[in-house]
Amino acid sequence: MRFLIIRRADEETEAGVPGSEEMFTAMTRYNEELAKAGVLLDGAGLQPSSKGAKVRFSGSRRTVIDGPFTEAKELIAGYTIIEVDSLADAIELVKKWPKVDGHGNATIEIRRVAEIEDFDTASPEVIEIDRRIREQTGKG
Repeated sequence: MRFLIIRRADEETEAGVPGSEEMFTAMTRYNEELAKAGVLLDGAGLQPSSKGAKVRFSGSRRTVIDGPFTEAKELIAGYTIIEVDSLADAIELVKKWPKVDGHGNATIEIRRVAEIEDFDTASPEVIEIDRRIREQTGKG
């Protein structure tokens, strides 16, 4: 099972405050542990929402909304994708998240990645196309 570990944004990440050397060292070591355990698939920090945009869909209309966005607690500062056997395993790995992050006050959300096979409405043809795409992109 794949899980998305979401590091929620805070005032500092939204202000673009760079992490300290201690923070970068701690996160690098954490990611290295995940890689050595063979569970790390991907991960990165994100630029503040002021450097992004949203596209809102309403029927055939598309509206572009430039950042920054309000409600920092609803935004994402970074993510990690892991592959483990269960939510319990993901929780145990997240418990090892570097304490220095967010000065000890970070919020981390864990969400299971939905696989096409999880949906009864996906036809065998769609499942096969999804498998081929994942194989081509190295995500299979």
